[in-house]
Amino acid sequence: MSLDKIIWAVALLAAIVFAFVSFDYAALILIVLGLASGWFVKGDHRKALLLAATFLFAGGAAALGGIPTVGEYLTAIFTNYAAVLGAASLLVIVMATVERLMPGSD
Repeated sequence: MSLDKIIWAVALLAAIVFAFVSFDYAALILIVLGLASGWFVKGDHRKALLLAATFLFAGGAAALGGIPTVGEYLTAIFTNYAAVLGAASLLVIVMATVERLMPGSD
């Protein structure tokens, strides 16, 4: 398994764990994992990442909240994952901007 897949897997696992366990630095950990994950996003996956992050931030994370018993947990998991995707998207935007500003890049 490659390093990028391991980081994405750890980020997803952290989003799931922090939905059930309260921890003071959970948001910071999710953001750092998101930034690390964003570093490995290649050009062809950037649009999908930005779209997924936008969807979750726009309310998609709460879409399953109405399911009895598990809805609140699913909402917490996807809200945490939205933080990961948001941080990854931020790094992707910065990297795309730097690539466009660098001389000699296409």
